[in-house]
Amino acid sequence: MELIESLILGVVQGLTEFLPVSSSGHLELGKNIIGNKLMLRESILFTMVLHFATAMSTIIIFHKDIIEILRDFFKLKSNSNTQFVYKIIISMIPAIIIGFFLESLINSMFSSNMAFVGSMLIVTALLLMAGDRYNQGKKRIDYKIAFLIGISQAFALIPGISRSGATIATALVLGVDKANAAKFSFLMVLPIIFGKVIYDISFVGFNYNETQLQMLGIGFIAAFLSGLIACKWMISLVKNSQLKFFALYCTILGVSSILSFALSK
Repeated sequence: MELIESLILGVVQGLTEFLPVSSSGHLELGKNIIGNKLMLRESILFTMVLHFATAMSTIIIFHKDIIEILRDFFKLKSNSNTQFVYKIIISMIPAIIIGFFLESLINSMFSSNMAFVGSMLIVTALLLMAGDRYNQGKKRIDYKIAFLIGISQAFALIPGISRSGATIATALVLGVDKANAAKFSFLMVLPIIFGKVIYDISFVGFNYNETQLQMLGIGFIAAFLSGLIACKWMISLVKNSQLKFFALYCTILGVSSILSFALSK
């Protein structure tokens, strides 16, 4: 992979991780367009590094909330912050179960199949339209809602299904207020990303030459910086309820991907 391609994919990951347009779907389409020259081992590590970069962006944006939540949790205080941690844990259960038992099936979906990714982007568009319609809720997230949002996160393991889009839309449909929907969506994925990083490190290892390390470094920096911008932007968009514009974007991209696949045959 050329360094410029690492930069492009890093920016794509950083922007689309938080915007409700599916980062995995865009990465698959991006690889298809520029040509996926990565071997499986390199691809796993590169994807892991990009996800780690956007996780670090989330930590920077929400660092005050995270510090306060963890401080109360480790002090064993029984308050809303401690309960928030429990809700995050509950939300992780569906993705962990599906990821563990269906890992091979999920990995097989990452084959740069533009028609499949396009179809899932249209599904994302439908979810966003639903979320944009039901956006006047004032509920707080309870344990039941946390689990239901977690199911949406599990389905977002499929390339083309936006994780942030699916989880935020689910929360809004269930009546959660917009600010809490966005905050929970961005924070709930952190434990899963860091867990996946540890798992992939043990599987992939770090025996790489200087050029490959430069590729990873450029991808990380690009994803981290663009992720900071996208995260702040997405919080503002959710509060102002403008998900329908992303639904239109996903629809156009999804249809274009399907047509492109059909015409290439």
